[in-house]
Amino acid sequence: MRFQTSSTRSSISWWSCGSGFSVSRPSSPALSFLCRTPVRTAAPLPRPREPSMALHVPKAPGFAQMLKDGAKHYSGLEEAVFRNIQACKELAQTTRTAYGPNGMNKMVINHLEKLFVTSDAATILRELEVQHPAAKMIVMASHMQEQEVGDGTNFVLVFAGALLELAEELLRMGLSVSEVIEGYEMACKKALEILPDLVCSSAKNLHDLTEATAMIRTAVMSKQYGNEDFLADLIAQACVSIFPESGNFNVDNVRVCKILGSGLNASSVLHGMVFKKETEGDITSVKDAKLAVFSCPFDCMVTETKGTVLIKSAAELMSFSKGEEDLMEAQVKAIADAGANVVVTGGKVADMALHYANKYQLMVVRLNSKWDLRRLCKTVGAVALPRMTVPTPEEMGHCDSVCLTEVGDTQVVVFKHEKEDGAISTLVIRGSTDNLMDDIERAIDDGVNTFKVLVRDKRLCPGAGATEIELAKQIMSYGESCPGLEQYAIKKFAEAFEAVPRALAENSGVKGNELISKLYAVHHEGNKNVGFDIEGEGPAMKDMLEAGVLDPYLVKHWGIKLATNAAITVLRVDQIIMAKPAGGPRAPQEKKDWDEDE
Repeated sequence: MRFQTSSTRSSISWWSCGSGFSVSRPSSPALSFLCRTPVRTAAPLPRPREPSMALHVPKAPGFAQMLKDGAKHYSGLEEAVFRNIQACKELAQTTRTAYGPNGMNKMVINHLEKLFVTSDAATILRELEVQHPAAKMIVMASHMQEQEVGDGTNFVLVFAGALLELAEELLRMGLSVSEVIEGYEMACKKALEILPDLVCSSAKNLHDLTEATAMIRTAVMSKQYGNEDFLADLIAQACVSIFPESGNFNVDNVRVCKILGSGLNASSVLHGMVFKKETEGDITSVKDAKLAVFSCPFDCMVTETKGTVLIKSAAELMSFSKGEEDLMEAQVKAIADAGANVVVTGGKVADMALHYANKYQLMVVRLNSKWDLRRLCKTVGAVALPRMTVPTPEEMGHCDSVCLTEVGDTQVVVFKHEKEDGAISTLVIRGSTDNLMDDIERAIDDGVNTFKVLVRDKRLCPGAGATEIELAKQIMSYGESCPGLEQYAIKKFAEAFEAVPRALAENSGVKGNELISKLYAVHHEGNKNVGFDIEGEGPAMKDMLEAGVLDPYLVKHWGIKLATNAAITVLRVDQIIMAKPAGGPRAPQEKKDWDEDE
């Protein structure tokens, strides 16, 4: 039977097929409802047998066939070199906006969900955990700068990023990588030869507080613009007080104690150590203190071997505990008789020991950190005893006073040295938020490192882009005198120095090109020390030696050297071969911040 409708021009065929019906599906969706009834269909015809596939599929010829499955391989200018340069440019661009006193802060949340709000490039890079292999090289150069001189990390990033950006232009013009590298190496060597001629002054006496403050001021200014005078004075006091006549300055001897509350101007310097702890006993203040320091718990000694005590009567039980008490009292009395009036312990304090310490007027302080214990020993000249024994006069430490005071609502124990030339000084930092205090601590770290660098080399160069423009001017004229193709790379190296004053200008809201042309004009007249005045209107300039904006010579020297080495290392790479990462599939992370309907 055949049924046909004029509207759809579709047909449905019905026929008998032995045991059931077979329905051909209609071609029109309008009639598809007719096929919703379940029907039994006839068995399909057998398909012709296909030839079975081979188990091993040969890989494409070339480099990929030598590597395991999952490995990645990039080669050539487009795939490897330009990719690497692009990654490094992105990294440099990120930190470039944080350069200088008017640099913007970055908000970084690390893998432990700790929040950092800072413009310090070293902290930003440390918490970002950069994965790209080429960008990692620039990060390593920045870390080396941090370890070598403790400041100028952002300069390395900005300069290396500019070198790679200009190298890309040269490579696209048709120069070979080796010619660019050779030009950069020649220019770097020339820059390090010119740099000593740009030294404008040197530190004469670092024991002088006023001079030390002026030297530290520039380093602090780039992190805490507006508070630089107050902070530089505090840091100089801390550094000068512990700077020995022998000239060996240790950065670790300047400690920082951060206490929430009040404001930055309530910060102070103490000669000695400050701990955010409370005393254990009743005694809270001791003058002319003699300290016994124990790295073990302040408790009765436990025997090495296990023993069993058999008690037969109540009298024996009473005398047993009495014997333990007498032993504890004898130990504490012996420490007090030796002349000690303060006990510092690295472990727990037993109740019974504390009772007898109060009886014999001993002040008890507990420090959990073994590093704090070691530093305290260094400060007061004590020896940390590993067992509860009576200290000899040589093993005891001495300081002028130990007292428990309250700063804000925080209890602190202060070990104070009144004399100026103490072994350790502490900066007590006050601030409204933890993030603010962390940033101030980083500024202090830069200031202390600057003092250390000046102890090694007292020479100073003008800051605010003056040194960079003078280097750019002289290297550009050196490039003109070179005959080979390297001259293009040398000129680009000179041009890369312009990135520093340009970043300072752009972060201050000034047109970079206008400032750089003005700086070149002034430097061609022979004014080597003129740089960008961030406090002036528009692209203003002034003499940096008179303004007191000076950078240590070693910061510039190592910055140029490390940035050039990092850029050359990135350019030398022409192939990237990445093996398949080890381990199985990663566990899916919880989407805890997502809405339920997503």
